Amino acid sequence: MDTEKKVKLSLMNQPLFRTVMPFAGFIFIVVLFAILTGGQLYTPGNLKLLLSQSYVLLIACVGVFMVMTMGGLDFSQGSMLGVCSVVICFLSNVNIVLAILCGVLTGGLIGIVNGFFNVKRKITSFIVTICNMYLLRGMVAYATTKSPVYGVSNITSYNTMGFNLTFTIVILLVAFAVFRYTGLGNRLKAIGAGETAARFAGVRVEKTKMLIYMAAGMITGLAAFINSIKVGSVTSTAGNQLETQIMIALVLGGMPVNGGAKVRFYNIILGALTYKILTAGLVMLGIEPKTQQLIMGIVFLVMVAVFADRETGMIVK
Repeated sequence: MDTEKKVKLSLMNQPLFRTVMPFAGFIFIVVLFAILTGGQLYTPGNLKLLLSQSYVLLIACVGVFMVMTMGGLDFSQGSMLGVCSVVICFLSNVNIVLAILCGVLTGGLIGIVNGFFNVKRKITSFIVTICNMYLLRGMVAYATTKSPVYGVSNITSYNTMGFNLTFTIVILLVAFAVFRYTGLGNRLKAIGAGETAARFAGVRVEKTKMLIYMAAGMITGLAAFINSIKVGSVTSTAGNQLETQIMIALVLGGMPVNGGAKVRFYNIILGALTYKILTAGLVMLGIEPKTQQLIMGIVFLVMVAVFADRETGMIVK
């Protein structure tokens, strides 16, 4: 029995298995819901709606992807998006460019706070970001107590498929180029695999981690802009559960929850699309929300068990 378990664990850690499984899971889900919905899920109208619901998730996943690559977690993204959306909607009544810049800067500032407590005060990332999640959620609730924060009257005019798709693709391409061709990706993977070894290899760990937390916050500010032009206002529920969606999406895409050398950039796109198709399919089948949560929980646990990198012996930092 012990030998059988060892064989299974060995297969799960094989590079080919880890690469193929997320793609196989994506194809399985696509085919499964094509059959169960009679192809209705993939009509042009539903595909357009599915894509429109994916922009914010795709962009927000980029920042968390970088944080997770270096072995951290970030649960503050949903609340951060809410705060940035408040700033963008409020300042859009003055100037839309100013609103975007301030939204991005707000996200970057929050990211610096996350990085300070994680890097300088040596507090585990998930504890820091959970604390900030509640703090920022309170700020959003306070800002929207009397009424939603409305953007300028024509802010939703930017909400077109061409603009949103181009905006998202540009962010993904820039992030991919930086991650793949500047050496940053290798430094993040080295930190995720082991901070001590990364230091001996010449990586400036503290500086890199602070930079990534700030960058993740700024990217969430960009996601907040898409969220703002989509709804035109901000309520207390803005960004609610986004951090959970990001985590599930990245794991569905094959992202090792503890980062390291086995991270791949396609985890973002594959995971976000898999998550959106899965949730949309469950809704179209008329499955109750509590049952949907049960299914997502089971899927998440299975994928975490498969893609956790046991060789590092480290879960989060």
